Amino acid sequence: MINNLILSTVLIIFLSHSIYAQSQKPNIVFIMADDLGIGDLGVYGQTKIKTPNLDKLAKDGAKFTQFYAGTSVCAPSRASLMTGMHTGHTYVRGNKEIEPEGQEPLTDSIRTFAMDLQQAGYATGAFGKWGLGMVGTSGDPNLKGFDTFYGYNCQRQSHRYYPTHLWHNKKRIVLNGNDLTNKVHYAPTLIQEQILQFIEDNKEKPFFLFVPTVLPHAELVGPEDEYYKMYENAFPEKAHQGEDYGPNATVGGYASVEKPRATFAAMVTRMDAYVGQIIAKLDELGLRENTIILFTSDNGAHREGGADPDFFNSTAGFKGVKRSLHEGGIRTPLIINWKNKIAPNQHISHIAAFWDVYNTLVELGKTSPSVRNDGISFLPTLLKQGTQKEHKYLYWEFHEDGGRQAVLADGWKLIKQKVKTPKDSYYELYHIDKDPYEKNNLADSNPIKVKELSKLIEQAHIESTIYPLIGLVN
Repeated sequence: MINNLILSTVLIIFLSHSIYAQSQKPNIVFIMADDLGIGDLGVYGQTKIKTPNLDKLAKDGAKFTQFYAGTSVCAPSRASLMTGMHTGHTYVRGNKEIEPEGQEPLTDSIRTFAMDLQQAGYATGAFGKWGLGMVGTSGDPNLKGFDTFYGYNCQRQSHRYYPTHLWHNKKRIVLNGNDLTNKVHYAPTLIQEQILQFIEDNKEKPFFLFVPTVLPHAELVGPEDEYYKMYENAFPEKAHQGEDYGPNATVGGYASVEKPRATFAAMVTRMDAYVGQIIAKLDELGLRENTIILFTSDNGAHREGGADPDFFNSTAGFKGVKRSLHEGGIRTPLIINWKNKIAPNQHISHIAAFWDVYNTLVELGKTSPSVRNDGISFLPTLLKQGTQKEHKYLYWEFHEDGGRQAVLADGWKLIKQKVKTPKDSYYELYHIDKDPYEKNNLADSNPIKVKELSKLIEQAHIESTIYPLIGLVN
């Protein structure tokens, strides 16, 4: 009798634990680098810069080989990520500045996946660069799904790594000593401290940690610590003349740098080390097995501030850089790791984009999107469960430099250049499956395919009164 009672009790405890384990929501950590090229990581072919933590994260999990950003510049790419809409449908489609600080805000009616996760019981925090609405506007991160925000609200402010201030929710944090003349507080270090504290503070509940780090966006600057010393004399260098800290410095400038290549490499390795610290904190708290980690970049490699993507092969051989709709401007890394859930050493060829992240993460959070969007969850591919749906096509817009549009369908990619001046517009056509580096423009020799894909471009673009593709004021 007693033995049966003990056995029954043990069985009940076991079943209760099993049910809890199945229903427990995973923690989600989404890290997004700023202007990091797909070729800047060792796991994607980088040989000059050390990224051991991200390389290991990919080796122990999965890396996507054909994953795309929302577009090739900051704000609209981030809007695409947060709203699950491609840039033919997003509200924010360009880097439109608002004075005295901030960018065009997401409107009241727009929902983000952070809002869905928050509603599903997640503690939510964003740490780094926002750029989708200043404090007090409809795009305030606290109104778009984040319990906690710490970092740069404004993209223009984030040009400086020693800024005059950061934001903690609605509080302006003045960094005493940083006055655009003196450099005392390195913002990425301050932001990293808050990231680790957020994990500590929320270890007992499911959390969504969003880390839109500013690294390695120009300007090229940082402490001359162990990361810089790794590369200080590693490369041939040519000093870059920028806008130095001093009496005439502006918020949006980029500093001069004596050794731009060493500084850039140090910034990438610093970013990798910060990822390692996040992983170590999760391990320390016993959270790793219930935490999925995703890492990507907001667009392709940049040239600003003295950066040299050609020297580092930052695009991994793909044509174009930031602001281009060629592969080098929009194809980004995606590394996903979930200990004991995602099989190691996977190279995933499934084609996905930023607007798929919404559906994927809310499904992980055991809820569903609160609004219709353009995304398709890629969780079946990750977990090897169920049938993976595929996109009929992917679409991008870019609203500067005369305007660009691009569509990818069935291995073919069409780019329309100089959209805002129709008399000057022209097409480029590439068979990406056979020509991923876009060396052979087939537009003249394949007018039928151009016509077919141009219809998809027309179908994908919905005109915006805020960001009309024709006549946008840059």
